[in-house]
Amino acid sequence: MFNPNQCLKERYQLQEKLGRTAAGRQTWLATDLQSNEQVTVKLLAFSPEMQWEELKLFEREAQVLQALNHPRIPRYRDYFSLDKEAGLQLPWFGLVQDYIPGDSLQELLDKNKRFSEEQVRAIASQVLDILIYLHELSPPVLHRDIKPSNLIFGEDKQVYLVDFGAVQAQAAVTGVTFTVVGTSGYAPLEQFWGRAVAASDLYALGATLIHLLTGTAPADLPQKEGRVYFRDGISLDSHFIAWIEQMTEIVLEKRFSSAKQAKYSLKYGQIQQSSSTSHPVRGKLSKPSGSLIKLKADRDRLEITLPAPGLRKLTQYSLLPALMIVSFYIGILMTIIGSLLSSIDSGYFDVTLIMFCFLLLASIFWFYQIGERTHVLFDRNRNYLSIKRQLWFMYYGQQQFRLTNLGNAFLMNRGAIYEIRIPSVRSMCKFGGALGEHESTWLLQELLNWLYFK
Repeated sequence: MFNPNQCLKERYQLQEKLGRTAAGRQTWLATDLQSNEQVTVKLLAFSPEMQWEELKLFEREAQVLQALNHPRIPRYRDYFSLDKEAGLQLPWFGLVQDYIPGDSLQELLDKNKRFSEEQVRAIASQVLDILIYLHELSPPVLHRDIKPSNLIFGEDKQVYLVDFGAVQAQAAVTGVTFTVVGTSGYAPLEQFWGRAVAASDLYALGATLIHLLTGTAPADLPQKEGRVYFRDGISLDSHFIAWIEQMTEIVLEKRFSSAKQAKYSLKYGQIQQSSSTSHPVRGKLSKPSGSLIKLKADRDRLEITLPAPGLRKLTQYSLLPALMIVSFYIGILMTIIGSLLSSIDSGYFDVTLIMFCFLLLASIFWFYQIGERTHVLFDRNRNYLSIKRQLWFMYYGQQQFRLTNLGNAFLMNRGAIYEIRIPSVRSMCKFGGALGEHESTWLLQELLNWLYFK
């Protein structure tokens, strides 16, 4: 592991670890021995348990930062790998940027600092200037993780936007992306659907401003009609309240469409009229034809029954080929059983019997693939998520999670196979590993609709 005074690549001498970092990730304050300047070194371990998508996001962050040139975005300096050198057990990747002396807004909140309306307006204006720059690049750059811990209040009294680990170098996504990033309470609903746009960063900024004004994280504040309710206990200009409310509209069409529009409204006090739509726009994807997923939902319960992997594969064929495949395997199984019995009676085991045994195991696996199902139940009244497997008439492997301990649902793909994952406090909840792209996308949308639209 890394230690103070350790030198990486014979250039970056580590000084002290910065912030709270997850397993396999570290951020250090270091000295660039070539320039004798302080820098920030972000490190990512490439471990067997790590998802490839994490490395892709890390590499994307480095690529995007190289192309950015803004005085309040820490400048990119270097990207390197440490291939099991210096006694390391795993390869590590490093990203080097300028160091910004100061405190994050989250650190100031943790010290019980309360921000005035004037201070929050100034912060909003400075961050909007950064977003105008990012969103007007070609292609536009979306940060996708604006929150107090990623905004640094520098010693020069300027606000800096840091941590581009969730960055996306395009304005909108065709279809649905399968790496859902963002932080609960700050990321808008469309981002959890994998459809982040420029206005998604505006929502995150608005939620951040609410946190600064109230001292309470948005996820811990009450909601009214899907919007964070923050008016109680604070005294603000009515226009500023309306402006923040429009920034945090859950309906994308009601939000400001661009950072430039939001900045103009903040400066001159003009709020665009909202449409008459009173309910959030839900996902537009329809259930794929031929899907065997069963879904039953009401306000308090969501029941999902997922088909067996082999059964799903059979539905990819027309009825006659599917029946032929099933008949073929039944015929093989009957032949194996007959040969096994005759071999036992004669006391003679030959190579043919060994081959039959292999076919028997294959057939057992196939029938397992046809007979196994997964039942998923979300229950708000009991505050739990239950997942249990069914093999023909037997149930096994039941898991239970508290709904209040769950994170954000997202899709993970392994080749052509997709599964839904929901992180919990102690483990990762997974289901749907036999689903294809369109089925899993539709199912994730239905799940998010139920979770976020009560």
